[in-house]
Amino acid sequence: MTESNKAQKSKAKAALEAVLAALDANDDQVPANPSLFTFDKKRPDESFEKLFRAEVDKNDFKVGDVVNGRVVEVQSDYVLVDINYKSEGLIPIGEFRVVEGVRNVQVGQEVQVYIDKIENENGMIVLSKDKADMLRAWDDISRAAENEEVIEGTIIAKVKGGLSVDIGVKAFLPGSQIDLRPVRNMDQYIGKTYKFKVIKFNKRRGNIVLSRRALLEQERESLRSQTLDSMKEGSVVRGIVKNITDYGAFIDLGGMDGLLHITDMSWGRIKHPSEILNVGDEIEVMVLKYDNTKERVSLGLKQLKADPWSQVAAEFVPGQKVKGKVVSLTDYGAFIELADGVEGLIHVSEMSWTKRVKHPNQVLKVGEEVEVQVLEIDSTNRRISLGLKQLQPNPWVELKETYPPGTIIEGEVKSVTDFGIFVGIEEGIDGLVHVSDFSWTKRINHPSEIYQKGERVRAVVLGVDIENERFSLGVKQLEADPWATVDQQFAIGSQHDVKVVKTADFGVFVELAENIEGLIHISELATKRIEKPEDVVKVGDTIRAEVISIDKDARKIALSAKLVKLREQKADVADYVKKSTMSSKTSFGDIFGDTLKGAAKKED
Repeated sequence: MTESNKAQKSKAKAALEAVLAALDANDDQVPANPSLFTFDKKRPDESFEKLFRAEVDKNDFKVGDVVNGRVVEVQSDYVLVDINYKSEGLIPIGEFRVVEGVRNVQVGQEVQVYIDKIENENGMIVLSKDKADMLRAWDDISRAAENEEVIEGTIIAKVKGGLSVDIGVKAFLPGSQIDLRPVRNMDQYIGKTYKFKVIKFNKRRGNIVLSRRALLEQERESLRSQTLDSMKEGSVVRGIVKNITDYGAFIDLGGMDGLLHITDMSWGRIKHPSEILNVGDEIEVMVLKYDNTKERVSLGLKQLKADPWSQVAAEFVPGQKVKGKVVSLTDYGAFIELADGVEGLIHVSEMSWTKRVKHPNQVLKVGEEVEVQVLEIDSTNRRISLGLKQLQPNPWVELKETYPPGTIIEGEVKSVTDFGIFVGIEEGIDGLVHVSDFSWTKRINHPSEIYQKGERVRAVVLGVDIENERFSLGVKQLEADPWATVDQQFAIGSQHDVKVVKTADFGVFVELAENIEGLIHISELATKRIEKPEDVVKVGDTIRAEVISIDKDARKIALSAKLVKLREQKADVADYVKKSTMSSKTSFGDIFGDTLKGAAKKED
């Protein structure tokens, strides 16, 4: 007999003797079965052994039983539980859960335990609380699976392919069964308690598969029918922000989702929906459009408030000075928030009278409060044009007074372009000399042929355009226009010896004087028909031509070499006739007719 059994026997013997002593003191209260307490004084140990065994046999424990017990002692590694057996049972302390850092076990606590082993090497009965809980849980789960009942559990960990759920025993929740939509971050569910449906159950293998999605779908379908009945365009409904994207947010309306586009969130400017919404927010929205066929819902949030643009015309008028905040900068200007949902644009050209602003960030910065002037309002297209420079004196008015037309200035060439050069007048003010104002007579293909950046030039002020902020200059105006007297120097009908400077398919250009050219059309080059000018002249030849027309505005002079030749022929004929009539009776008509016939035959 082990020491443990001896101790148990001694304890039972003492208890039994106390009972017998009590009975001797009160003979009227004899037990119904007094033979049980028969005590053979010759063999006391044997009699007690029979009595002890008889009491123990009343509790016929065996491995696999689930019995009730009471905690009698809590040790560092084990918990001692009394199950009314000859010895206390041992349960590893790890089978008791930790709640807020403390083991959930106390002396006197009633627990259900599973008999794992009748006696260990120390003669102690080995118990298991986990196995008792598991057997009880398996019964509940089996019943829930058969009757399609809902069970509750707590998600305790993330495992491969899904989550581990404590429902009394560990069960598996696949990732596809967590929610209605695919879940990317499973960590957010750990520690939370939900209701589940058992979709797979195998007690022999210890396999339990749960689904939360199945319950959500049932709930969603129930809510869906109710939602569809109340879904009308213009109606206001409540929903929960389910997901946020760059272009909007999906709102759970109860059984179906609706899209709240970013443009319908606020009358003002927002860069991302997360500026005003968070996942889980409960909000009121308006149904803008409902497609019953595709079951798509478009929602609006800003539509629950009055459109601020409806009052713009009454609140803002051209010429008015207002204050606003810079909310955005672009290459072409700055957007200013004048009121909630109302913005205006300061174009880059309206930021300074004199400075060439390449980008608005040279003048303004986001978040800055500025005073501006309303220039124009277009309520239909929701546009307000604003000006920043209009709050300062206009230097162009002073420029027009300081530099009247005809004023001669001298300045540095700031830049050379295809159409002219810009000359510095004052700080931030440049004047333009257009290529057409370089010379009265010369043909210039590109300004860089005669001007370079940094070169100083003299020019004449042609005019100052205040409205368009333009300062016009001219270089050729420093000299008299030779074309002003060209009709006097080269009168129509006058003949001149001219030099061929250029040929073209349609004729030749000739130089009448320095920088003054004229055109002899191909039809005016010869008395006979020619295919190309080179048939009769080439560059460098000097020929005689007669001025036949002058266009001073277009700066064109037309000449004819053919007419000179015809006049010469006519003069020769007249001279011949004159001589012939003095020495012959032949009539002038006969002679002139014969001469023209001969000339015609000669041309043919």
